[in-house]
Amino acid sequence: MTQAPPHSTEAHALRQGEAPRIRLRAIVLGLALALALCVLTPFNNAFRQATPLGGGHFPLAPFFVIFWLSLAVSLAGWLRRGRPWLSGRELLVIWILMVLVSGIAYTGLVRTFFINVTAPVQFATVENRWADILQPLLPRGMCPQDSAAVTALYDGLPGGRQMGWLEVLAAIPWKAWVGPLLHWGAFVLLCYAVMVCLANLFSRQWQRNERMNFPLLRVPLMMEEALDHGDIGLFLRNRFLLAGLALPLLLHLINGLGFYYPGVPQIPTLILAGPYFPPAGLFSGFQKLKIHIYPAFIGFAFLTSRQISFSFWFFFIGGSLLLGLLSILGYDIPAAALGVTFGPTLSRPEEMQMVGAYGAFFLFILWLARHHLLHVLREAFRHPGEPATPEEWFSIRTAFWGLILGSSLLVFWLQRLGMHTGMALALVAASFMILLVASRIIVQGGLAYFTLTVAPLDGLITVFGPKAFSAAGILVAGMVQKALFLDLRESLLPSLVHAGSVTQRVGSRRLVFGAIGLTLAVGVAASLVAMLALSYKYGIRELGLDWATSTTLNTYENMVQIIEAPPAVSSWVRGFAFAGAVVMLLLVAGYHRFYWWPLHPIGYLTAYSSAMRILWFSFFVGWACNALCMRYGGVLLFQKLRYFFIGLIVGDFLMGGAWALWGLFADASYLVLPD
Repeated sequence: MTQAPPHSTEAHALRQGEAPRIRLRAIVLGLALALALCVLTPFNNAFRQATPLGGGHFPLAPFFVIFWLSLAVSLAGWLRRGRPWLSGRELLVIWILMVLVSGIAYTGLVRTFFINVTAPVQFATVENRWADILQPLLPRGMCPQDSAAVTALYDGLPGGRQMGWLEVLAAIPWKAWVGPLLHWGAFVLLCYAVMVCLANLFSRQWQRNERMNFPLLRVPLMMEEALDHGDIGLFLRNRFLLAGLALPLLLHLINGLGFYYPGVPQIPTLILAGPYFPPAGLFSGFQKLKIHIYPAFIGFAFLTSRQISFSFWFFFIGGSLLLGLLSILGYDIPAAALGVTFGPTLSRPEEMQMVGAYGAFFLFILWLARHHLLHVLREAFRHPGEPATPEEWFSIRTAFWGLILGSSLLVFWLQRLGMHTGMALALVAASFMILLVASRIIVQGGLAYFTLTVAPLDGLITVFGPKAFSAAGILVAGMVQKALFLDLRESLLPSLVHAGSVTQRVGSRRLVFGAIGLTLAVGVAASLVAMLALSYKYGIRELGLDWATSTTLNTYENMVQIIEAPPAVSSWVRGFAFAGAVVMLLLVAGYHRFYWWPLHPIGYLTAYSSAMRILWFSFFVGWACNALCMRYGGVLLFQKLRYFFIGLIVGDFLMGGAWALWGLFADASYLVLPD
């Protein structure tokens, strides 16, 4: 199958080095598909508990849609022998618009949102005394005041299951929700505006100065470039790609059939290796070791820099060995020494290394970008400033003042809700600092699935102690962190960085940026309304939100402990945080000074991530294949063999999409990718 004749507008623009223009039809289609994804995702993920349509930073549904849409466009262009209805670059824009909202529609925002803002009222009991401790501290406007509206949210409307969706929307007690939704919606969009400014400020540094290769973008970029050059048929008929494609197709066809028909034997993709290690001694940290086999993540690991893929699994193994080593040395540090933590995975003081490591690596990011940031400062105070470069949506002068203004408004918002001004400023700074570091890990490391290893309040409590916060400040900080800055499996900032790379050097940049802004606004509104309607129709208790409920309740229990009896920060906690900073400084010094240095600092930042417990083996296999390929075949073999690993990625996601469609009509869903 071929795409367009060689005289097509897109092919000519590519040959001449011109910026391909994005037509309005692509924007409209991308916005429509993004809106559909926002509406469907809560129903699919929470009620049907089927394969997540989003999930991670290379989400399933957008790639599945864009793959088949590319084939349809290619076929139509070949039949018409004329200009294609959509170019490859336009398809990339459609894809990234869907990617941007795929997280908002579930884990990135709405999965825990309504539980987060109603838990102090709904789960207050005589025993936990939340009515006396938390409810008086709740700022007006952040939570619904009507207890009946909250109860119906968890139990469902009377007869809600028999109602149509329009009837449910009409029956929702909007009077109780308009205020909180407008309040939180403005806060969320303001945070997103700050993220847009951050992505725009660092786009030139990361794309041009540091020349990141963005492993997660390799497959869609290669596919759409082939489409624009009329080579999509050659791309899909590549024998290495077909060989890689066949493996996940066969694997998930057999295992999927085995999931629905138990008589069909399955091929194991999970090996419990923990029982093979002793419960005490040097290897005691491997008691929960698991080997997950995900072909797509092996493909991403192969496309990632060898230094990075090696560092991911190396530091994961090293972190597990450290636990055993401390046990041998007699340092059996109780978890209670950590006090109260808000982190999603921090359970032991040893893991507090990440607080110091994140801070040190953030300084390293600033140091690498020092010349660029000095240029930004000069441009910020010069009028008129320089125009935006091809890597940027708008000028760095606008981005700088947008960042300052947006951050100031967030600090003012937190201060009005009861936080001290200094702590509000510290929370905003820590949140976006950690978000920027995590985004660097994701986009540079090719981590399609990532869980945070430290949270903003972990760092602030470690540095300043819990008494630095007022009672209202602790409550507001905990709610804000839980809403946007804790679960980064589907965070927006990494997707914005990817969007900046995808849309660089395209025509109609203002149209594209306007489409991104409109998509985010519509995505937030549609996702909140879809989740609210789903909750009132069936009741949160009947949805698959047990994890979201338990983690939210744990957050509030921790806040009550800090408010009632602020714990002293253990010397062990601060000691490990300091050790993490020292280790990171040594790593960045070696990485920057010695060309032969084998370790990349971002590997250390993922050592205790629950995501690496799932992906460490994939990165080991991908690294080993890449290293052997380059050692014995060089660049020529790599250029050929990469299609095999691209086939692993495409095959995994095609099967994931196919089983997701099947799961919409079945009682259960076979999961291809991690949840």
